[in-house]
Amino acid sequence: MKFADRLQPLQFNVFADMDRAKSLARIAGKNVIDLSLGSSDLPTAAHITEAIALSLSDSSTHGYLLFNGTKSFREAAATWYEQKFGISVNPETEVLPLIGSQEGTAHLPLAILNPGDFALLLDPGYPSHAGGVYLAGGQIYPMPLLAENQFLPVFDDIPKPVLAQSKMMVLSYPHNPTSAIAPLAFFEKAVAFCREHRLVLVHDFPYVDLVFDDRHSSIEAEPKQRAYQDIPGNEEHRKVMAPSIFQADPDKSVSIEFFTLSKSYNMGGFRVGYAIGNAQIIEALRQVKATVDFNQYQGILNGAIAALTGPQDTVKTSVETFRQRRDTFVSALQDIGWEVPLPPATMYVWAKLPEPWALDSVKFCTELVESTGVAASPGAGFGKSGEGYVRFALVESPEILAEAVRRIADFLS
Repeated sequence: MKFADRLQPLQFNVFADMDRAKSLARIAGKNVIDLSLGSSDLPTAAHITEAIALSLSDSSTHGYLLFNGTKSFREAAATWYEQKFGISVNPETEVLPLIGSQEGTAHLPLAILNPGDFALLLDPGYPSHAGGVYLAGGQIYPMPLLAENQFLPVFDDIPKPVLAQSKMMVLSYPHNPTSAIAPLAFFEKAVAFCREHRLVLVHDFPYVDLVFDDRHSSIEAEPKQRAYQDIPGNEEHRKVMAPSIFQADPDKSVSIEFFTLSKSYNMGGFRVGYAIGNAQIIEALRQVKATVDFNQYQGILNGAIAALTGPQDTVKTSVETFRQRRDTFVSALQDIGWEVPLPPATMYVWAKLPEPWALDSVKFCTELVESTGVAASPGAGFGKSGEGYVRFALVESPEILAEAVRRIADFLS
C-alpha cells in the first residue's frame, strides 16, 4: 500500500523511540521515573472542573459548537490579554478558539504556505512546528539556537535566496526545550525583520506564566537570564513577565500568537487554547479549522472561561511549585558534578551532555532509561542544533527528582 509522500518527513520520531525504550524498561521490572514528557502532574483547579461538571447536566451544551457559540470564551480571552499586557483585542475578528495551541501551529502553514515555500523555524524547536510545514508541502530553514547567543536566532545569518522564498517565521519564548526567554528588544527586531521581508510572524506562547522570580531562589541566576520584564511597584506585588509579541507589534500588523491553558492552568488533557492576532491571519486559520473540525465541547470552554476570569492563585502556586522543583533538581545535578544553567522559565532543564554522549543524545537517553528507569528527552528530537543536550521535565515531586539524580549519578559513574 502506497501512502502520500508528505508522510515521509514525519516518520523519524525520537519520542516514539523513547516510548518503546520506556516500555522495555517497565517490562524489565524498572521503576520508571518519566521526566521525558512536558505534561503537568499538577491538578486542575476546583473552580475550573466545577464549571465543566455543571455543564454536563445542561443538554444545550451537548451539540456541535460553531464559531458564534464561542463568543463568551473569545471575550474572556480578549479580556485576559488586555489585562495582562495592555493590548487591545477585538474578540470578533482577532481571537480564534483552538483545540490546544498545537492545532493552531500545525494547521497555520496550510493557510500561509504554497508548496516549496520556506518557513523559518527555531532549531531546536517544538516538533509540531515542523510537522505542520511538512504537511503543507513547505520547506524548513532551521535557525540555529546557540548558548553563546542566549538561544536566540541570528536573523542576519539567513541566506537571501531562502528569504526570497520564505512566507513565515515561527518563534516561541519562553522556549521549549532550552527554557530561554527573549527580551522585548529581540521581538521588536523580529517584527521589523518580518515587515521588511513580508513574513507572517508566528509566536507560540504556552509558557507565558511559567517564569521564575529568582529573587526567591536558593540558587544564583546569571544576570543574562533576567531577560524578562520586571514590573515595578510595591515590592510585595512586583512580578516578572515574558513579553508578548504584541508589545512589539501592537497594531498586529504581521503577527499571530498562540496560547494554551495546558501549562498555566494544568489543563493539558482538556485540549483548549486560542490564537490572537492580525484579523486576516485569524480568518485564514479559521477557514482551515472549519474544514478540519468544529470546536471542543462547550463545557470545556466554560471551564476555560472560569480559568481565565477566576482566581489566579493556582497559577502562582504552580509557578512556585515548578521553581522549587527546578532548584532541587539543578542543585542535585550540580552536587554530582553536572553543571547546568538555572532555567529562568518553563518546566524544563536543558542540560549539555557529558562525555561520552556529547554527540549522541538518543544513545544517552536510551541507555539511561534501560539502566536506571529515568526517562528524559534527547536533544536531537528537537532538531539538529539540539544534539549534545538532554531535556528533563520537572513533572515529579522534589523527592522523586532527587531520587532520579541519584540514579543518574550511578549511571554516570
